[in-house]
Amino acid sequence: METKYCTAIVLAAGRGTRMGTKTQKQYLAVKGKPILYYSLKAFEETPSIDEIILVTGEQEIEYCKKNIVEKYQFSKIKKIIAGGKERYDSVWAGIQHAKADGYICVHDGARPFISRDIIEKGITEAKKYQACVIAVPVKDTIKIANSDGFVESTPERSAVWAIQTPQIFSYEIIYKAYENLMKQEERNVTDDAMVVEKMLNYPIRLVEGEYKNIKITTMEDLLVAEAFIQ
Repeated sequence: METKYCTAIVLAAGRGTRMGTKTQKQYLAVKGKPILYYSLKAFEETPSIDEIILVTGEQEIEYCKKNIVEKYQFSKIKKIIAGGKERYDSVWAGIQHAKADGYICVHDGARPFISRDIIEKGITEAKKYQACVIAVPVKDTIKIANSDGFVESTPERSAVWAIQTPQIFSYEIIYKAYENLMKQEERNVTDDAMVVEKMLNYPIRLVEGEYKNIKITTMEDLLVAEAFIQ
């Protein structure tokens, strides 16, 4: 298979208000290291990843440089840039700083348990299908509610997947999709696959990941993270 340049865009600009702490969640320590460290380490150690672009808050750029990149000697982090107000603003900023070639992996820095195997698996699938997301089949029955809080329908559980990151695309597809999105006044999107779906109507391949690839959002998640590392 042809070798293509692969850039990981790791997002760490979120404020993490649901965590209820003064420190942003991606910098909270789990077993002595910030949550963000574990995500970056996975991409640093993945052979197919050529470069990491870390997207953080403008005020945290110097902190990340000294206390994360230099401290832990992450050699693949070539750029630390400021993100935007919304997630899609931060992704767009990262895309604009990426090499205009190959593949882009977009990952939430607050997902510390992504594995090298899953990253490689996602890249392999992206090279076949040009657009894929890491996801897991849901374990629970899902209900669709109406605006009054009553059950409207129950989708077949086998057809419902919980979407994770990384989400991996060819550079051309993700750039064009986000370029189109930024021209829109209404940007009601929650992940990168949704941008590609809405802007390009391009099919997205689901790649089965791991249930431990959780996103740290609440204090309960932090306890789970500590148990995983233990």
